[in-house]
Amino acid sequence: YAQRLIDDLDDVNYIERVKIQQKNWIGRSTGAEVDFKTTEGDTLTVYTTRPDTLHGATFMVLAPEHAMAKSLATDETREAVEKYIFDSSMRSNVDRLQDKEKTGVFTGSYAIDPITGAKGPIWLSDYVLADYGTGAIMCVPAHDDRDFEFAKKFNIPIIQVIAKDGKEIENMTEAYTEAKGIMINSGDWNGMESSVLKKEAPEMIEKMGFGKKTTNYKLSCL
Repeated sequence: YAQRLIDDLDDVNYIERVKIQQKNWIGRSTGAEVDFKTTEGDTLTVYTTRPDTLHGATFMVLAPEHAMAKSLATDETREAVEKYIFDSSMRSNVDRLQDKEKTGVFTGSYAIDPITGAKGPIWLSDYVLADYGTGAIMCVPAHDDRDFEFAKKFNIPIIQVIAKDGKEIENMTEAYTEAKGIMINSGDWNGMESSVLKKEAPEMIEKMGFGKKTTNYKLSCL
């Protein structure tokens, strides 16, 4: 019913500000589900609203409740992983989303980027919720504030793939989150306008065989 709620806002006599608040609460987003193979041979599906930034994904984050959270742990990380999962279960979604300090635990496993072949570590963190999208996200720290903060804290590589003028920023101190820019460090996508690629990438990924275009709503996880 989430889409019906959005559509029916056109038929009610609310002021525009309230309609915008309602739409934000419902939280419709379009993007893609992308399949990453793990180094153990399993498939990890993530949801992203920015499939155009796939070349800049340097790590994955799963909700602690994710079905694969425990199975991704290695002998070296299992105790820490299970403790983090338990500790997260004691906190509400509201508390988890409001926390400014990012926490997490490395599972010991890696995911293989389907477009670059690069391996990225798989983490658990309670800023990702199990009931939104697939409960797993690909993290592009150069272009997302939360991912940037997480990468800085845990010393994870940051690869810029969108630039305002097509030139890479040296020693980034914050994520570049502008809606428009030129693709860099992105293989065949270099030189494309990011806002155009954002719309085209889901179908391109479908044709390449490792994902599909998807629509999600935040309403179900509130």
